[in-house]
Amino acid sequence: TMVNRILTLALMLSVVICCIFVFTEDPPELEQTGPLPILMYHDVTDGPTSDNPMVVTTEKLEGDLCWLKENGYHTIVPRELTAGEPLPEKPVMITFDDGYVSNYRLLFPLLQKYQMKAAICLIVSLTDEDPEGHGHLTWDMCREMQASGLVEIGSHTYALHNLEQNGDYFAKGVNGIQRKTGESSWQFQMRVLTDLKKSRDILQRELGTAPELFAYPYGETEPDAEAYLRRLFPMTVITGKGEIGTLEGRYHLPRISVCQETQLGDRLL
Repeated sequence: TMVNRILTLALMLSVVICCIFVFTEDPPELEQTGPLPILMYHDVTDGPTSDNPMVVTTEKLEGDLCWLKENGYHTIVPRELTAGEPLPEKPVMITFDDGYVSNYRLLFPLLQKYQMKAAICLIVSLTDEDPEGHGHLTWDMCREMQASGLVEIGSHTYALHNLEQNGDYFAKGVNGIQRKTGESSWQFQMRVLTDLKKSRDILQRELGTAPELFAYPYGETEPDAEAYLRRLFPMTVITGKGEIGTLEGRYHLPRISVCQETQLGDRLL
């Protein structure tokens, strides 16, 4: 019967969640201290300036990479931080959200040119549903970039990104992984926790390694998902308000949103 099926699914999900809590090891403690600026980009264009402030031109992006180098910054990726490895002086992390195909066509050549690193957090369903790479990265693109050692792939959920509204933020509604008003624990698990695990499992299947980084959609956190997220991902980032994170933390690290008009010198010096 339908009731039995629902109860079976609930039991299976509960077992999966329990296994994650029991068998996932805690990441190593971090010993280094100091600031860790994390920059947040999205899309890139090789054309004129876009009307969308979240889209930066290749000229702007290359200028930012050069500025970081000239001012003594060294790019790192999440795995270096979570592994507790010794980090270079003045570390900085460059992140890109959503997984646009421009990250391969325009960002990746610049990373190769300057031998700099970046992390890209995918809305995994968009890569799954765009095998030709018309708007978003393909798995082959992700594998090539990851194999270079210059790019690390993280999660931005499987599909919890208001995709039914073109990804727009709901000013007075529920965004990303937030729990809906009146949503039962079972409904929340099925809608949110299942999505988070699905994104992690697919990334691990396609790329051969479990992702280290999770970027909260819209920077919105959710207390009811926090413990589960920390077992799935050793590092999480949010959308900050200009503040700079530190090497002591691994969760809710703030990021500096970079738009076309953003001057890094005003944010980092």
